[in-house]
Amino acid sequence: MAGDKATDLLPSRVFYQKEKGKISSPYPQLVLVSDSAGQSSWGLVGEDNMKTINNIFHQVSSFENIHLAYLKARKDKRYKKDVLKFSFDLEENLLKLRKELIYDQYLPGKYREFIVHDSKKRLIKAPLFKDRVIHHALCNIIEPIFDRSFIFDSYACRKGKGSHQAARRAQVFMRKNGTPYYLKKDISKYFDSINHEILLSLIKKRVKDKAVIRLIESIVYSSDSGKEGMGIPIGNLTSQLFANIYLDCFDQFVKHSLRSSMYLRYMDDFIFFGTKKRLQETSKQVDLFLLRKLLLKINPKKDIIGPSGNGLDFVGYVIFNNHILLRKSTVKRFLKKRGDTTAFRAYAKHADSYSLSKSLGFI
Repeated sequence: MAGDKATDLLPSRVFYQKEKGKISSPYPQLVLVSDSAGQSSWGLVGEDNMKTINNIFHQVSSFENIHLAYLKARKDKRYKKDVLKFSFDLEENLLKLRKELIYDQYLPGKYREFIVHDSKKRLIKAPLFKDRVIHHALCNIIEPIFDRSFIFDSYACRKGKGSHQAARRAQVFMRKNGTPYYLKKDISKYFDSINHEILLSLIKKRVKDKAVIRLIESIVYSSDSGKEGMGIPIGNLTSQLFANIYLDCFDQFVKHSLRSSMYLRYMDDFIFFGTKKRLQETSKQVDLFLLRKLLLKINPKKDIIGPSGNGLDFVGYVIFNNHILLRKSTVKRFLKKRGDTTAFRAYAKHADSYSLSKSLGFI
């Protein structure tokens, strides 16, 4: 294998030892496998070792679960027109949804599209209220199944996690010896780049219930992103879970094949800490894995190796060893719009922002 560019990018410990017939780790390992013609390709060995789940459709489609899903979907939105309309004949509508699920008649409705401008311009696709109920019903059952296998340092859209915890964890890594640099990467147009067939194949490795898979397929295929077989809508509850599932094999590769202990991810933004030389090697391995395995590309404008001492711009904050500041662009947007002060206070309290908050009249 000497001189093979692909193999040169990977540490030798990740290669599959044919004579053993198995790998020691219970987690998937990236390996280079040669076919009879001598052609090499990459794959993950060990995926079949992961626990699979069957016979859960009765939980998804139970009246109790659908009613719980309704309560979650209407939270903070109970006086909106579509919620009031659904709630007026609540029992009838819940039973109708349950019947559609049981008899495989459920079809997602059309999305309402609109643009939001926060840190960047985003197209949001909002599902109908009845579809949000179905999304919650599905996630109520399958999210805990997948979440148990996610790595500790995945922080987006998970209970007990979030951007504030991600910022603090990054600061913990920065304080460790031997981490003078960080490697920061961002996946280009992540939600629009998720490949349907790859996503479904990853889900099917865990979920073997055919009725649940058909429901998941109907949701995945419901949005037209303009590229056939690509994209999941920002705005779906299920998209948050699916996006984490899609990158979970990457997380496992980083933790268990590259053995990168000082790594964390917040959706499609992720950070490594270490020496500059090690991070340069890691960067090549990461790019190649994402492209080959998941058909994802890194945004070149947000592919950065920088000294930790100069501060790390991540999850809305600028993080230093001993303090955390608010990102200037976020503060400027707030001052320009003078929007929800409650949200800004919640954001600011997780940083060292006493002087700024006082100057804005929040203290």
